[in-house]
Amino acid sequence: MTASAETPADTPIQAWAIDDIISLDPAEVFEFTASEILGNSYEGLIGYDVKDVSNIFGVLAEKWDISEDGKTFTFTVKAGQKFASGNPVTAEDAVCTLQRAVKLDKSPAFILTQFGFSSDTVDAKIRKTGDMTFEFEMDKPYAPTLVLYCLTATVGFIVDSALVKENEVDNDFGCNWLKTGYAGPGAFSIREWRANEVVVVERNGNYGGPAPAMARAIYRYIPEGATERLLLEQGDIDIARKLGPEEITALSSNPDIAIDSGVKG
Repeated sequence: MTASAETPADTPIQAWAIDDIISLDPAEVFEFTASEILGNSYEGLIGYDVKDVSNIFGVLAEKWDISEDGKTFTFTVKAGQKFASGNPVTAEDAVCTLQRAVKLDKSPAFILTQFGFSSDTVDAKIRKTGDMTFEFEMDKPYAPTLVLYCLTATVGFIVDSALVKENEVDNDFGCNWLKTGYAGPGAFSIREWRANEVVVVERNGNYGGPAPAMARAIYRYIPEGATERLLLEQGDIDIARKLGPEEITALSSNPDIAIDSGVKG
C-alpha cells in the first residue's frame, strides 16, 4: 500500500526545461526562463500590454516627464508600494537598481549603457531628487518610446536596495547573494531555486496589486516532451511547457486537457 499527498488546488505545478537559469539577479538575468520567473516576482518602473505594445504604462512609476532638450526623464515613484521584505519602494531603490546594473556590467547592462551611462558617470547621471523622484539623464535625446521599452526589461526590475546592501560581500553589490536570493516587490516571492530541479514561488503578502489566486507555483525541471505528456495524463503536473507537435497532437483528443497558445512578452 502506498500513500501520496495531493498538491493543493491553489498550487499549480508546471513542467519546463529550466536548465537555462544561471542567476535570479535582475541585473544579470538574460535568459528566457529566468526572465519569465522574474516577470512574476519583480516589477519595473514601466510596463506595456503584450497584446497592444503601443500601450505603455507606469507600474512602479506613477508618472514621468521629459525635459525640453529630450535628454532627461524625471520619474515619480508610486507611493504606498512595498517589497516582500516590508520595506517601502522609493526613488532610492530605483536609483540604486539602475546604478547597480550599470556598475555590475553583466550581459543585460547594454540596455542601459546605450544611453551613455558608464560606471564612472552613472552616479551623477541617474540621481535622486526627492524621496519619490529621480532623474535619468542621457548623453543625447532618444525616442521616448525606446527609453521606456528598455526600462521594461528585467535589468530595470527594481530591487530592495536596503536588503541588497545588507548582503553585499567584498563590494559585489549583493550579486552573489541575489543569484539565488530574492529582493523584489512582485506578486510572487521566489522561495527556492535548486538548479536543474525546481523553482518555487509563493504569494507575496506585501504586493501592492491584486492578490494572485494561486498561493504558490512550482516549476519542475522536466525537459522531455514525452515525459511531460505522461505526467500530464497521470495528473502529476498541471501544465506542460515543453511538448512537441507529436505530444500536442496526441493530447488534443483528451477532453481533460486544454491546449492553450498565446503571445510571449
